[in-house]
Amino acid sequence: MKILVAVDSFKGSMSSVEAGKAVEKGIKSSIPDAQVEIMPVADGGEGTVHALVSGLNGETRRVTVKNPLGEDIVATYGTFGKTAVVEMSAAAGITLIEKEQLNPLVTTTYGVGQIIADAIENGYRDFIVGIGGSATNDGGAGMLQALGFEFYDKDGNDIPFGAQGLNKIVGISDKNVKPEVFKCTFNVACDVINPLCGENGCSVVYGQQKGAKENDIETMDNGMRNYALVTCEKYQNADMNYPGAGAAGGMGFAFMAFLNGKLQSGISLILEKTEAEKHIKDADLVITGEGKIDGQTSMGKVPVGIAQLAKKHKKTVVAFCGCATKEASVLNGYGIDGIFPILRNVCTLEDAMNTTNAMGNLTDTVCQVMNLYKEMKK
Repeated sequence: MKILVAVDSFKGSMSSVEAGKAVEKGIKSSIPDAQVEIMPVADGGEGTVHALVSGLNGETRRVTVKNPLGEDIVATYGTFGKTAVVEMSAAAGITLIEKEQLNPLVTTTYGVGQIIADAIENGYRDFIVGIGGSATNDGGAGMLQALGFEFYDKDGNDIPFGAQGLNKIVGISDKNVKPEVFKCTFNVACDVINPLCGENGCSVVYGQQKGAKENDIETMDNGMRNYALVTCEKYQNADMNYPGAGAAGGMGFAFMAFLNGKLQSGISLILEKTEAEKHIKDADLVITGEGKIDGQTSMGKVPVGIAQLAKKHKKTVVAFCGCATKEASVLNGYGIDGIFPILRNVCTLEDAMNTTNAMGNLTDTVCQVMNLYKEMKK
């Protein structure tokens, strides 16, 4: 019996690899001679670098960059072949600074550009970029500044970092951008469809969760619109209304307008790069999962991406999770045959999230499900 394990991270508890190993232990406890293949996966957010580097025998590189507040930190990105894998959250992530420090008027994506610049300097020309979990709303201007683009105000001065600078832009120059930048391809993992501006734009929809005060939202949206209009004057193909332009505080727009980037479904991009369908095709059973399974799981998350590929080949799909909401049952219609939360008893959230406890709970639950599966196959 061959079983493919393709489980996303249980955020804050287990990485994709740790969860996969816990599942394998549960399978082997029930069916010792089962052939288990662990395929690390992610949807373009946190864990994407780890998943692709692990799945494709790549390597990681470390580089000193600016965090959202302009402070030096060490960020990691992945490489395989001539491809670099970058997580925006490694340099501009909302978890990199304290909650009380969140302020999209000043937070910057400059460090993301520094990661990309380091990869270009080391010979990488193809990029996979996950843009989830940002602390920023600067339209990707900081990233572009790190790559040599210049945004200047009416006095010819560089604009300041953060959303506060976007209202000041009157012109853009790319004369100091290295030619290699324009020779790169950028495949951007993006699972939101927000435009750049307006009532569904990034400032209005996501600004407050990134620390913006209510009376800052309109100013931020106006600044984003100004940034977009000046950009459209210089780059005729720029489209502020394109679905996903507002992703990650406008980072989607920056990649498309300035770097000819292509926005793609995160899970589809990762599954394509890891050749997941080939592995699924050879399996008798497919096991997937993530920390929380709910109605949102159907919107580009790992379990459904795996399940839909599996159903092309008529495979049974079982999903495990830390918790499942009432809405989770809708996922049975998306190819997941059974959903199993792993908590074994009432406990505190801290205990549930503890990595050792979570891996043990996952192993025990998988073992019980596999006992049933084994009996049904007799």
